[in-house]
This record gives sequence, C-alpha cells and structure tokens, in this order.
Amino acid sequence: MSKKITIDPVTRIEGHLRIDVEVDNDRVTNAWSSAQMFRGIETILKGKRPEDAWSYAQRFCGVCTTVHAIASIRSVENALNVQVPLNGQYLRNLMIAMHSMQDHIVHFYHLSALDWVDITSCLKADPKKTSLLAESMSDFGGHGVDDFKNVQKKLKHFVDSGRLGIFASGYWGHQAMKLSPEENLLLFSHYLTALDYQKKAAQAVAVIGGKNPHIQNLVVGGVATAVNMDNMATLNVERLSLIRKKLGEVKKFIDKVYMNDLVLLADRYREWFDIGQSVGNYIAVPEYPLDIHSKEFLIQGGIFFNGEQNIHHKILDHSDDYLINNITESSEFAWYNNPAPLHPWEGSSDPRFTGYDHDSKYTWCKAPRFKEKAIETGPVAQILAGYHTGNEFIKREIDFYNSTLSIDNSKYNSTMGRLLARGYRAKFSAETAEYFLDKLIENIAAGDSDYANPTEIPSGEYKGVGFHEAPRGMLSHFIHIKNKKIENYQAVVPSTWNASPRDENGVMGPYENSLINTQLAETEKPLEILRTIHSYDPCIACAVHAVDPDGGDIVKVKVL
Repeated sequence: MSKKITIDPVTRIEGHLRIDVEVDNDRVTNAWSSAQMFRGIETILKGKRPEDAWSYAQRFCGVCTTVHAIASIRSVENALNVQVPLNGQYLRNLMIAMHSMQDHIVHFYHLSALDWVDITSCLKADPKKTSLLAESMSDFGGHGVDDFKNVQKKLKHFVDSGRLGIFASGYWGHQAMKLSPEENLLLFSHYLTALDYQKKAAQAVAVIGGKNPHIQNLVVGGVATAVNMDNMATLNVERLSLIRKKLGEVKKFIDKVYMNDLVLLADRYREWFDIGQSVGNYIAVPEYPLDIHSKEFLIQGGIFFNGEQNIHHKILDHSDDYLINNITESSEFAWYNNPAPLHPWEGSSDPRFTGYDHDSKYTWCKAPRFKEKAIETGPVAQILAGYHTGNEFIKREIDFYNSTLSIDNSKYNSTMGRLLARGYRAKFSAETAEYFLDKLIENIAAGDSDYANPTEIPSGEYKGVGFHEAPRGMLSHFIHIKNKKIENYQAVVPSTWNASPRDENGVMGPYENSLINTQLAETEKPLEILRTIHSYDPCIACAVHAVDPDGGDIVKVKVL
C-alpha cells in the first residue's frame, strides 16, 4: 500500500525546503522538492546602480555570501569588458578559496554528519578505545583519553539539561545508524572541534573582505583592499602573516581530520555509493582566474551528459557561447507568471502563488535546464571536470581515494559520492588558497601595487553574465544594464539547478530524481531521505536552524 510522506521543513540547510515522497513497500516511488520562500532580490535590483549590485546580491544568502558578491561583480565586468589587475584577482581568489574551506567544513560536520552519527551512542563509548582509534587515524592531537571523557561529560550535561535545541528532532537510535559507540564519539568530538576551525577560515576571509559574512571590499575592476607592506592601515605583512597562520591551521584540520573522518564514514556506509543516483548530467565552470582578462583559469569546467565519464564539452573560460546560450529556466511548476522556458537575460521573477499542488505548481524554485536537460551541479561536477581536463591535484586525489575505497568514478553519482567529492574540494581549496597567497606576495614583491581598475558605468545598453564555481556548484548572475541602471537581473544559483521541480516536459530535477528507489527502514523516521538531500548541501535562501524556544516541534513528518 502506498503512503505519502512530507518533511517540512528540512532542517540543517540554508533556507526553507519541503520534501514530499510517495512510498510503496517502504521504497520511494515519487518525489517533489518545494522551496518554501520567495527571494525577490532580483526585483529589488531593478533600477539600482550596476556598481552596487554585488552588495545587494550577496544578501541572497546569509551563509554563502561571498559567492554572490563575486558572481555579481563579474557580471558587470563581463558586460563592460573590464580588466582586473592581478592583485585584485589574487585577493578575490584567496577569499573564494578560504570561504570554500569554511563552507565545506560546516557542511560535513554541522549540516550533514548528524545523519550518520548517533550522538546518543557516544555516552556508551569507551574513551580509551576511542583514543586508540583516533591515534590510529591521525596525529592531529586532542585525542587523549581525558579529551574524550570531557566530550562525554559535556554531552551528558547537555542531555541532562533537557534543552536539546536543534538536536531534539534527530533520529537518534535509528536502525540505519551503523557506527560503533567509539566511532560516534570520535566524530562528535570532531563536530565540536570543527566549530573552531570553520571560524578560523571565516576570520581569514574577513581580514581581506572587511567582515564575514557579507564582504565589503569589492569594486568593479578589482577590490577596495589597499595593499601596502609598510602601512599599518592596509593589507600589510602582519595581516598576510595572520592569514597564512589561520590558513595553515585549517588546512591541517582538513588533511588530518576531515578527510580521515570522511573515509571512515564512506567505508562504514559503503552501500551509499549505490544510493541517491541523480540525473547523470553535470555542469561546472572554470574557477580562479590567472590573468587580467579572465581567460586563463586554475581549474577548467565541463559538461557531462547521460552519465558519460568522458566530458561532453570543455569550458575554458566564462565567455563560452555554448555555455551562455543554452541555459533556460522554466516556471511550469513554480509560483511565477511566464511559465515558458526563458533565457535568464529575458527571464522574470513575477510571483504568482496559487497554493501547493504537485500536479500544478508547488515551489518557488524555477527549473533551470541546459539544452533541455536537467543537470546536477556541485563538487561532483567540478572534480569530474578537473579530472577530465587534466588538473593534476584533482586527478591525484581521486585516484588515491578511489584506490583506498575500491571505487571508480561512476560511484560519485551517489549520496556518499557527493560527500566524498566535497572533501576533495575542501582539500583543493586549501591548496589553492596557499597558492594564491604566495602569488600575491610574489607579485607585490615584484613591484606591482595595483589592486583595482577604477571603472565608471558608461551610457548605453549592455548585457553580461558572471559565473562562479561556488561550494555548491555553478552560480551565474545575468545582468542587463540600460542608461547606467539595472534593467533586469536574474540569478541562477546551484540549488536552483539541484532543487529544481519538474519542467514543462515533466522531467524531475536532481533532488527529486535522486530519491527514487530509496529504501526506508522506518517510514515515520525517513532518515534516508535526509541523507540524500543533505548530500547536496541545499541552500534555498538565507536561513539558520529553526528552533522553537518553547520546545514545540520544528519539523513535521506526516505519513499518510
């Protein structure tokens, strides 16, 4: 007998997401992904000054803020063909890489790991055995017997208080949890440690960006971060040394803790390399420009169709016509007027809420398509693009971990594959941040002190697009400038691609598609659905954890 399960809201994400599934014999047979909040910033931007767009656009989200600022400023620079000095590129790249490090640490430990780690089991763990396990995996430190006893003490005090906050709705003791008490204690202790290390990465971003979240240092043509090694009021030797220190600490955590925990999880839950397969189409754009024209990039992009392991189309830069011209968005099942597929430059965000009806309209999320295909974006897309375009670091990491876990590249189209790919991306981001810090220092030492190319917005009419390979995937901001004002603005964000509803042809988006055939152990506690949805790191809009201070339900799971 079929059942209908509704999870509303899905927590431990950014934004408000509802998931509905139909289940027959405890197996998912149909699914609907519904973004439950209207964004509207594109409408707010109409009539504003193009040079100010980035400061508005990064308010799309309170977590992935840097990425929208970067994509927005690039859209204006693309429209006006503006060059960015090398120091400006290097400083932007440094912020991008450090933000990615912070974002991936937060996702794994604080948003996703609790789908796999049973916190209540930690109190049963033997601290001595946990210490031996930890020391067999890494020499990171903080893994003594007393360290784990202290974690248990903190946890017991927290549980005894009865004020569980965001942990109150966890599926603790679920039969799909497989880690031993000692493994649970180890990963939970790293959950706490990760809070400090993600903060270090955020602080490093703020040294350059002025604050975090919502950086303050971008201008059309570069950055407003003055560079002078001898001036106490600018980015100087002391500030760069602070960045290097924090960067090194976070890199060590990623290498010696995050990746080891990820491999442990992947090994214990090996069956999840065969669960959560998505549409099999991928897209990623080049990132980290190396020249003032943004024509050369540290890592290239690519498009994959129909589950092919060979790349369909290499994307070498952000001016690729094949990329730009084949993106459309459909509102057939979204709460907007103009349901027909439109290119973002012609797109609109005119809301028309008609109530939830999965046979008609059921989400605020549009349905982006590339050449009429649903497509997944994110770390899997980027690591596959890097692998097939010859990025040595990406290829080395994938080959090493494929060998360690006895998998091949086809296994990345899965729930566990997405988690693993995000770990590679965290390592790559750390290496990249150090690379651009060195490049910045070398360039300044060579006598180049330029960090911006001051640019006035000219009269006339211009269109541009700013691409950015953000932590969650390909981000694009499309801008239409007319008479020095914004005529139209559309952002197609990674979670728009992944959380996409059905399109005018009835084709599901990646979230929906990846839930089909998922087997549930307990229909009243659909943990398996959350594991797959969280593997995408959804960012529906700006949000934090939903907490009811009066102790009421924050998540409703209805089984009908």
